[in-house]
Amino acid sequence: MTDQTHQQVRTRRVFYIPGYDPIHPRRYRELYRKEGAAQAAISGYDLTLSPKRLDGPYGWHVDSTQDGHHTETDVQVLYWADLVRGSMDQGIVQTYLQLIRTAWTYISTGALWRLMRLRKGPVIAALYPVVFLIVQLALALALAWGAGAVLALLHPLAAWGGLAVVPFVLRWFKAQDGKFFAYYLMHDYAYSAHYRGANPAPLEARIGEFRGLIAEALAQDVDEVLVVGHSSGAHLAVSILADLIRAGEVPEAGARLNFLSLGQVVPMVAFLPDADRLRRDLHFLSTRDELSWLDVTAPGDGCAFALCDPVAVTGVAPEGKRWPIVISAAFTQTLSPARWKELRWRFFRLHFQYLCAFDRPGDYDYFRITAGPERLDQRFAGRVASKSRLETPVNKFTSMAAEAGV
Repeated sequence: MTDQTHQQVRTRRVFYIPGYDPIHPRRYRELYRKEGAAQAAISGYDLTLSPKRLDGPYGWHVDSTQDGHHTETDVQVLYWADLVRGSMDQGIVQTYLQLIRTAWTYISTGALWRLMRLRKGPVIAALYPVVFLIVQLALALALAWGAGAVLALLHPLAAWGGLAVVPFVLRWFKAQDGKFFAYYLMHDYAYSAHYRGANPAPLEARIGEFRGLIAEALAQDVDEVLVVGHSSGAHLAVSILADLIRAGEVPEAGARLNFLSLGQVVPMVAFLPDADRLRRDLHFLSTRDELSWLDVTAPGDGCAFALCDPVAVTGVAPEGKRWPIVISAAFTQTLSPARWKELRWRFFRLHFQYLCAFDRPGDYDYFRITAGPERLDQRFAGRVASKSRLETPVNKFTSMAAEAGV
């Protein structure tokens, strides 16, 4: 295995895996540029972005001087937004059918009740699109009833004409979803629920492509290959890395492989009955010495399963479990009172805070981790997991797919 002595990182490859997001990856470049500059100014280091220098997925190059050491990092986004957009290409009626199927899947399997034993925040986030879409329909029907009552004054049969209001109201709400996120979140939860936790074939194919890109990077002359999985991207990263290690594609010497999961929502998928593949990968990855895995969440992020060990709560922790090390980004401590007050009720924005600047940074600093002179495993060497983490297994479904070829 890679020599674990403490040495400066001169070159690094970062692979960022976004969550369920239909937007072009340039969004993440702009976020990194803006927030990286802010963090550099706060923390007193230099960080500069330039166009990407590598073939392959969308990305950018970072030059950073921190603590007197210069590091060059190439960041690439492992893009699956096209699959997301395809799954979101649903009309209003299809979305309401999705609502029924998704709610039934989580309720009938008992997954919803078990998820509520972990953290209420992400469960409320999951229920929000269901409730809000029902409210939209109820408002549309109420307006239709009112319009029908007026039309009935002209002729009793004309009352039925009030129903014509319904599609207009529902279309208006759908057009405003950039503010409400009800349709977006409904499609998000339906994506996994439709297959009861299994990966659809196009996603499995993309996982294979991503694995190939990371394997290629590990064969290059770099000091660290860092995989960052955010939100739903965290459970994709688990499967990608498990496949990579099973295939023997992590070299004995050379680049160190590290994994950083941020704002993970692994239980939303792992608690579904057919998520055998993901459960097997969690079980496998948690003991490996080919990588180090740090899981960062925060109780202030209502969209993540904060401080929930994704392996343990899923009920697949093996003997000799090592990973992940679960820690908190502690928003209430790493953000000033004024900044916390500004962001506290912006739930979607807080779910992205892991990728942003902190005005009172602690040991978690996204830009030191992704562009600084220390590898992830070195920076958090000896770090003890949060005492307030949840590890009690609560998942009903713990079956794992039989060993198969990768």
